[in-house]
Amino acid sequence: MAAQKINEGLEHLAKAEKYLKTGFLKWKPDYDSAASEYGKAAVAFKNAKQFEQAKDACLREAVAHENNRALFHAAKAYEQAGMMLKEMQKLPEAVQLIEKASMMYLENGTPDTAAMALERAGKLIENVDPEKAVQLYQQTANVFENEERLRQAVELLGKASRLLVRGRRFDEAALSIQKEKNIYKEIENYPTCYKKTIAQVLVHLHRNDYVAAERCVRESYSIPGFSGSEDCAALEQLLEGYDQQDQDQVSEVCNSPLFKYMDNDYAKLGLSLVVPGGGIKKKAAAPQAKSEGATAPTAEEDEDEYAGGLC
Repeated sequence: MAAQKINEGLEHLAKAEKYLKTGFLKWKPDYDSAASEYGKAAVAFKNAKQFEQAKDACLREAVAHENNRALFHAAKAYEQAGMMLKEMQKLPEAVQLIEKASMMYLENGTPDTAAMALERAGKLIENVDPEKAVQLYQQTANVFENEERLRQAVELLGKASRLLVRGRRFDEAALSIQKEKNIYKEIENYPTCYKKTIAQVLVHLHRNDYVAAERCVRESYSIPGFSGSEDCAALEQLLEGYDQQDQDQVSEVCNSPLFKYMDNDYAKLGLSLVVPGGGIKKKAAAPQAKSEGATAPTAEEDEDEYAGGLC
């Protein structure tokens, strides 16, 4: 079966080459017919699991479409070549071709298809090169934002933010989450703004920037409904505990359902949050006062001892 498909692919390649030849009566190559044959060859090679040959056929198909000024079809062929590289586990090379395809989709005036291609590329590379995936998700978000498709844009920004947090790139994560929050505010999804404020505060505290965390909460008071929400109350309690170096209070807040059931990356930030100074609680002053009170009778006993000692 595989051998039959390989032979079928080779026959289509031979036909494609004939369409590209010129002669005395044929001055111009037939790029359209050649592209069609290259496409058929690619399918045959793919079915035979000959991915290298399938990739080469896709690339030839793409060039033929480009020569025919059929940008959309050329982009599709480049994207297919990328998917063949994915089958060969050559992910960085696959992403390069899919990025090239997305640029051609944009040039062709089909931004939605460009965005979907970039998102696919991000998913492909996410586990191998998270930094590249962040870049691809941000590019996708920009395309959607330019098309005023804000819900799709913010979804991709969220993926980028979580990857930045996972990589402990907190400065970039703080900026990314702020951009998410701005879009959610623009589309009037206020409850999600509250959740993004929690994420922001956790990121800022992991940056050891209490001032930025406090400012973030203060600025969120302008969001409708935030000041009376459980999110606001929890954040105020968290900041108070952090400021007073009360690890127990901070841990109690971060272990509450409100924090624990956030996206996993943010929930982990909460569970791993440690107050400055190793968690020495200021509340420990109360037992100390009691202890001082316990020593007082000893002094009185000393005085009693001397009171009748001279008689």
